[in-house]
Formats: sequence, structure tokens, C-alpha cells
Amino acid sequence: MSEPVAEAPPAKRPPARLTWQKLTFLPVALIAVLLATWLWFQQADLDALTRNALSGGQVTKALWQHIQLTAISTFFVLIIAIPLGILLTRGAMSRATPVAMAFANAGQATPAIGLLALLVIWLGIGRGAALIGMIIYAILPVLSNTITGLKANDPTLLEAARGIGMSPTGVLRRVELPLAVPLILAGVRTALVLNVGTATLAVFGGGGGLGVLITTGITNQRMPVLVLGSILTVVLALLVDWLASIVELLLRPRGLQP
Repeated sequence: MSEPVAEAPPAKRPPARLTWQKLTFLPVALIAVLLATWLWFQQADLDALTRNALSGGQVTKALWQHIQLTAISTFFVLIIAIPLGILLTRGAMSRATPVAMAFANAGQATPAIGLLALLVIWLGIGRGAALIGMIIYAILPVLSNTITGLKANDPTLLEAARGIGMSPTGVLRRVELPLAVPLILAGVRTALVLNVGTATLAVFGGGGGLGVLITTGITNQRMPVLVLGSILTVVLALLVDWLASIVELLLRPRGLQP
């Protein structure tokens, strides 16, 4: 009699990139915080100065300005830091890496409010000074992670790619960058959260944002205005970090899943 043929074990399904907990927990918590804040304001006894500071769409305007500052500054950080990081890992340009990293470190080591003050003196009051300060302050994590991610690639993989006839551009686009994606995205996520926090200082340079509510609450000693500005800043930072983490999971190459 012939022996029974053993059945092959069923193939394991790859783990889902996004779980329902990842997609729902933080958004639900943030909605609960915003709802609790709204209910508190509904029953709070606000004086005329507080109502004036929060009326006329000023909260919506400050929030929208904050989002614009964060989005624009992060966009310029990406188009500056990622190409520069790639350039600094190519051939003779890699010798300039320590100099570029020293400048980037100096930008982040400088106190944000001091950097903004210097830019206001140089450029004058306006959104431009605030944006340049935010870009300088957030460029380090993206630049350093891009360089680290590209330099951490296995040389044997790169040599094999060249061995099958890939051009230097093809090796970069199809091998090096996909392998460096996790580190680059981690740097982008850090820069986003940094920009949300730094944007609160844009008010001192005439850039607007949620810092308007925070400074109004402090200078006029109106706690509800200060609390609202602070809560909206924290919620926005957590929301941006959550969205960035979702994008990071979706863009991470399947073979590099932890």
C-alpha cells in the first residue's frame, strides 16, 4: 500500500498592516476630549472679554492658520531635506555630510523663540519669518534619517543590483530608497509633530496660529482662552502624529514589516 501524502500546511496570511484598534482608538479619544471641552464651554460663565476673544470665527481662523503653517513648512522640509540627504550620500558629496549635519544641528539647537526673533529682525514681521524658522527647526530629523537610511543599506544588495545592469538612478529608485523608507518616514513624522508645536510661536512673528489664543489667554489672564488654545494644539499634534503613523504603515515596503 502506498503511504498517504502529507498535506502541506496552509500558508500563513501576512499580518494586517492596520488594525481596528489603530484606526479607532486615538480618533475616538480625541473626539471625546473635544466634546468634553465643548460641553465645558457651553456651561461655563464667560465674561465679555473671553467671549470677544473667541467670537467672530477667531478660533476657526487660528486653527486654519496653524494647519497651514504646519503643512507649508513640512512641505518645504521634505523638498529640501530628502534630496539633500540623497545628494550627501553620493560619491564625493558625502564628504560634506558632517558640515551639513552641523548646520542642521545648529538650527535645532537654537531656541525656537530666539531663532524666530532673529528672523523677524532680518525679514520683518510676517508669516515668512515664521515659516523659515519652522523649516530650519524641523529639517534635522528628516535630513539625518534620510542619510542614515541610505547608508544603512546592505552593500551586497546594491552590488547585486548593479550587477544585473541597473543604472545608478535605478539602484537609488528601486533598491536604496525603498529600503530606507521606514527611517525616512520616521523622520517626517517627527518633523510634523515638531512643526505643530513650533507653530504656536509664530504669533510672536505675526504668523498667527493657535498661539494667538494661548498668548491672549496669558496676557489677559483668561483661563478659558488659554485652555482652548492649548487643548486644540495638543489634539492637532496627536492627530497629525496618528495620521503620519497610518501613512508610515501603508508606505512601508511589505517585506520590511516588523
